[in-house]
Amino acid sequence: MMGMDIPIPRMGFALLLLFALFVFSPVFGSDQFCDAGIGYGDSQCGLSSSSSSKILIKGGTVVNAHLIEIADVYVENGIIAAVKPNIKVGDDVTVIDATGKFVMPGGIDPHTHLAMEFMGTETIDDFFSGQAAALAGGTTMHIDFVIPVKGSLSAGFEAYVEKAKKSCMDYGFHMAITKWDETVSKDMEIMVTEKGINSFKFFLAYKGALMINDELLLEGFKKCKSLGALAMVHAENGDAVFEGQKRMIELGITGPEGHALSRPPVLEGEATARAIRLAGFVNTPLYVVHVMSTDAMEEIAIARKSGQKVIGEPVVSGLVLDDSGLWDPDFKTAAKFVMSPPIRAAGHGKALQGGLSTGILQLVGTDHCAFNSTQKALGIDDFRKIPNGVNGIEERMHLVWDTMVESGQISVMDYVRITSTECARIFNIFPRKGAIFVGSDADIIILNPNSSFEITATTHHSRLDTNVFEGRRGKGRVEVTIAGGRVVWENGKLNVAPASGKYVEMPPFGYLFNGIDKSDERYISSLRAPVKQLKDSV
Repeated sequence: MMGMDIPIPRMGFALLLLFALFVFSPVFGSDQFCDAGIGYGDSQCGLSSSSSSKILIKGGTVVNAHLIEIADVYVENGIIAAVKPNIKVGDDVTVIDATGKFVMPGGIDPHTHLAMEFMGTETIDDFFSGQAAALAGGTTMHIDFVIPVKGSLSAGFEAYVEKAKKSCMDYGFHMAITKWDETVSKDMEIMVTEKGINSFKFFLAYKGALMINDELLLEGFKKCKSLGALAMVHAENGDAVFEGQKRMIELGITGPEGHALSRPPVLEGEATARAIRLAGFVNTPLYVVHVMSTDAMEEIAIARKSGQKVIGEPVVSGLVLDDSGLWDPDFKTAAKFVMSPPIRAAGHGKALQGGLSTGILQLVGTDHCAFNSTQKALGIDDFRKIPNGVNGIEERMHLVWDTMVESGQISVMDYVRITSTECARIFNIFPRKGAIFVGSDADIIILNPNSSFEITATTHHSRLDTNVFEGRRGKGRVEVTIAGGRVVWENGKLNVAPASGKYVEMPPFGYLFNGIDKSDERYISSLRAPVKQLKDSV
């Protein structure tokens, strides 16, 4: 009431002050984060005093994508200094016993959306909370998507630099392309040569927002090829999806189930096929993000069999879930499963698992794009307004192990490949990342194959109030995460601070571009043109 002084308890005032600092401060330096008390464990102010720059992981089974061995791993100053049996160290070294456990490269998530403004709101996980969740789940690096500001790549990049100032682990950037002109073309060059970005994403969906047409797609593919940057696509036919949405509304279907019904697998398959063929026409490598259906996977399989350089990335939600949750009568429960392309009917996930085990698909992402129940409720009367996105950044490593390794579908070395190494190779940061080699960054996990996990919204580290994997249990748990040579997850506790992560620049012309120039030469020589016309007979 006006005119009255309402007493606020000291703790309540402190919480209000913390909230104001966190939400309204435009830029945080590391001291500001520390002053606000933002962090986990002993690391709330700078790096943990208990974090040693020297670590010995002793007696574990060291797993790389093409080698498995019993060895010790010695880490010093954030770098792997030795990998061999029976390493002797002094008393100033922190020793971790990994006997009977797997010592593997930390996971790299190729597909996340932290602090992303989308559909009238912003994802609930930012570059601190999302990364903290990732570390708790054994992921030590991710690659996020920069969204241009009013079409400007440079403005978008600067905006994401600000967002990422609170990072607590290493990260890189992809860049989305949402329009085309000479400025965008020149900005792409700057992103590649000066900003460390080597991949650009094109949306064939989200009509009226992010979607681009085939003319722009071709221009973008040509520019990517000239720069040695990887072209990526979100493959759904946006025009047909728009028509499908209108059809559902006309039928009175306004709930979350309308989302899946309006964008069936055939539209994902069509867009995947179109993108593959246009990339083949330009002769540039293509990366298809969040492959969710057999329709899309079959197009990738055909292209790869023909020798075309196409990468298929399923996401963990598509691998282990089906679309039954979208038909739940409780809106809060159903809405949490809304993402694009949609989680598919039973059978698609199992087929995608088979694609991973046989090499049709190459790596696993998450498309972590987290919106809470209040945000999802923006579409309570119209599924078209439900913010699209699900969680997965913390759950990926556990679920892939349980689903793929425990079931016998892939080996432990395959697990390292699809969760870490192949991502590092595709985006040209191997062996700095994705390997336990001498000289590699000390991003390491220790996984106990005999330990169990359970996923719940009450114990996860995301800011989400729900979890699409709620109640799932399995075997194989990450017990220790080391990021940048620091123990950040151990004994079920996080020990991380904002502003401790590093931006990882990714150089162009990764391995997918090997041989592109030779195939261009073969194409030119096969044309048998121009023909010298005999004009005297005319």
